[in-house]
Amino acid sequence: MELVWVIVGMFIVTFGVRFVLYARAEKVFLPPWIEQALRFVPVSVLGAIVVPMVLMPNKEWDLSLTSPWLVGGIVAFALGLIRQQPLLTIIGGVVAFFLTKYLVA
Repeated sequence: MELVWVIVGMFIVTFGVRFVLYARAEKVFLPPWIEQALRFVPVSVLGAIVVPMVLMPNKEWDLSLTSPWLVGGIVAFALGLIRQQPLLTIIGGVVAFFLTKYLVA
């Protein structure tokens, strides 16, 4: 029962914070420079999640081209820069990852 109360408490806190922010969203105006800076938040967060996983898949540096994580990341990065199509970038990175994993291993 304690676990249920922990989950309910987490829900209340998470919902409460977001509800207050969204309820007041139309009444709050941010300066243009803050709005421009906030556009980089999703990319920064995604980079903070992905880069350690790609460069340190086993909690150790692995910068060899036999690392499927690194090869998939490089291919996805290159496709993203060249084509700028998210679905193609994801598919290319995943294909490169699995090809490296099963052909090089």
